[in-house]
Amino acid sequence: MMVGLAIYGQNKQFTVKHVNSDFTIDGILDEPIWTQAESAKDFWQYFPADSLLAHQQSDIKMLYDDTTLYIGITIQAEGNDYIIPSLRRDFRAGGNDNISLLFDTFNDGTNAFLFGINPYGVRREALISGGGSELRGFNTTWDVKWRGEAKLYDGYYTAEMAIPLTSLKFKEGETKFRFNSYRFDTQTNEQSTWMRIPRNQFIFNLAFMGDMVFEKPLGRSRTPIAIIPYTNVFSGKDFETGDATSRLKVGGDAKISVSNGMNLDITVNPDFSNVEVDNLVANLTRFEISLPERRQFFIDNSDLFADFGDSRDANPFFSRRIGIVTDPDGNNIENEIIGGIRLSGKLDENWRLGLLNLQTEKDEENEIPSNNNTVLALQKKVFSRSNIGFIFINRQTFDDDFVFTEDNDRYNRVFGLDYNLASKDNTWVGKFFAHRSFSDFENGDGFSAGARLDYNSRFYRFGINSLYVEDDFRSDLGFIRRTDIFRIRPTAERIFWPSKGSINNHRISLEPSFLWRPELEFKNTDYNIETSWRAEFKNTARLEFELNNRFVFLTSSFDPTGSDGVELPADQGYHFTTYGIEFQSDRRQVFSYSINPSFGSFFNGDIYTIEGDMNLRVQPYFFTSLRFNFNRINLPDPFPSASIFIVSQNFNVTFSKSIFWSTIVQYSNQSDNLGINTRLQWRFAPLSDLFLVYNDNYITDGIFAPRNRSINLKLTYWLNI
Repeated sequence: MMVGLAIYGQNKQFTVKHVNSDFTIDGILDEPIWTQAESAKDFWQYFPADSLLAHQQSDIKMLYDDTTLYIGITIQAEGNDYIIPSLRRDFRAGGNDNISLLFDTFNDGTNAFLFGINPYGVRREALISGGGSELRGFNTTWDVKWRGEAKLYDGYYTAEMAIPLTSLKFKEGETKFRFNSYRFDTQTNEQSTWMRIPRNQFIFNLAFMGDMVFEKPLGRSRTPIAIIPYTNVFSGKDFETGDATSRLKVGGDAKISVSNGMNLDITVNPDFSNVEVDNLVANLTRFEISLPERRQFFIDNSDLFADFGDSRDANPFFSRRIGIVTDPDGNNIENEIIGGIRLSGKLDENWRLGLLNLQTEKDEENEIPSNNNTVLALQKKVFSRSNIGFIFINRQTFDDDFVFTEDNDRYNRVFGLDYNLASKDNTWVGKFFAHRSFSDFENGDGFSAGARLDYNSRFYRFGINSLYVEDDFRSDLGFIRRTDIFRIRPTAERIFWPSKGSINNHRISLEPSFLWRPELEFKNTDYNIETSWRAEFKNTARLEFELNNRFVFLTSSFDPTGSDGVELPADQGYHFTTYGIEFQSDRRQVFSYSINPSFGSFFNGDIYTIEGDMNLRVQPYFFTSLRFNFNRINLPDPFPSASIFIVSQNFNVTFSKSIFWSTIVQYSNQSDNLGINTRLQWRFAPLSDLFLVYNDNYITDGIFAPRNRSINLKLTYWLNI
């Protein structure tokens, strides 16, 4: 029998007792004080059903003193055959055994801290934003100090955690946190949660949480000053120019607590070198592709700055823009950051504040002035889980004696207001925004606005998304995929829940998208009508069929192969249809894979695509994955045809919970590059690392020759004062 939302809303709570005891964090719950702790227990299934108590139960006990929250966990299991792909921190939850705990410390249903652990005591932490309504609101790049260990027994395992209260942010005198926990059990293929969550919501959704009530109010919790110096020794050579570079770079960050809810981050001569490598992407479109932010300085409270506007097409602030500029030849190059500050967090239970300021260096050789980059964000909670936000963005140069470009481009500014809607049970979510840009050249001002409203229930999902971006709208620190557009994208989905059989759920979706160009008298230049059927099996495998009917009117000539051949002519429309199928296997298996072939027409020709991945684990020490993407484009003469492909192989070795070796080999014939990145990491102390990173890139078109090569030795140490 299915359970209605009214029952999901029933509250659960437990009391966290204040103690003055010593704990040994070894995963063994042998301290007598644990017998006095109340439990968060009686977990409910989330998968495969959401109306039954979990078959394998979990029990979470909590105690605290003036400095630390202590957590003792007992997790029942069918056997001892746990899946642990790796010993590396910040693992993904899906496809392995683990439990995660979520703390909404300001009780706003919008943001939360997550801490997780698996049966081998491997830890992870994450920040949840946007109420847990979208996958992009789940950020595992965040790092914070805490301790945790686990102990295996026959048919169950236990875990202990010690989370410093300074690692959480909360109001002084707080008496409760909203809390939930979710668990993945691979042996019974069960996912469970403490507070019952409907299957049409993400398992980390913050609308469905109980309460952990503190026996006495929490005191003033100010994080100690953290000094994080680094040293980076770099040596490299560019074989195309013959230039060799060797340098020693020293700098660091500082984290200072301003109040219980506010942090001040300071960076001086930061090193944002690539110890993490971006995956190569085949781009067959006319537009830029965004890649995720990985730099730690930008992560904490990142949603406060980055969640304005339309995340796909009109995001006014995209932090990867800072430190990247365009040289006179149109190439993207690094622009050194001198230093900066970031003040962010909660002013009180209703207000959040973010202030970011970074200064970049002058580069006279590439005709780039020194720029100051400033972002101010202010957010006010309204109703139960919604908020109103204001943002101001300013990119400004102060070099009056510098020879600027012909646009006399001294500044770019954006002002904006956003309203983010989230109903109490997350059935209704939406966003409404209006932004205005101002720039220091003629016709540099522009307007951007959007509205999105989604209804999400167990059986139906409906939505409407609209976006308007004027031709002159511009944000130098944002990701504006294209301007001069008016787009409407409705969605409709019907979800079915079979009572028996191998399919857990399946759904039919219709997602049309229509785009008009206001400067062309609102000519319809693009549309895509996407129809799909998707099934999720009880063994967690997935299958999807997809049909796309597209129309593109080219306003400028375009070569979709990127081969510098004869371009398709402008002022002409193209209708084309593609068919696709995607299958993802059970990720719990030693070998898993996904495969996604598609075919159909493409502009005035045809296209065949196949992409996917293959994964193999030898747990818990070795994991490898092969990712591939192949596109065969056939266009009639005189237009070029091409085969575009990317192959990427990852090798990950975890020698222990503190020593990791990862290697990625990537080849793209579109960028004519074979790249090798291999990295040895030793986490010798909490949040302190020694990296040895080797990069090698080769030209592959016609000849095989080295392009550039480098080696980095980087030491980072986290010191609390």
